[in-house]
Amino acid sequence: MTPSLLMMWISIAGMGFMLLSIVLIYLSRYKLKGIIKILTAIIAYILMILSGIIIIFVVFSGPTS
Repeated sequence: MTPSLLMMWISIAGMGFMLLSIVLIYLSRYKLKGIIKILTAIIAYILMILSGIIIIFVVFSGPTS
């Protein structure tokens, strides 16, 4: 697998984490109650931070040949 293809899959994973975190934040704010609300919010924010780190890594790693 070439480095360019690997970076593409890493960035797609970051975007997937962002999408999943958006859905989980929506669920935790409007649909869930109790301890499940807190757990989904924590998981969602962890995924959002992780996706941000992945996107920053992809952007600052520069172009691949």
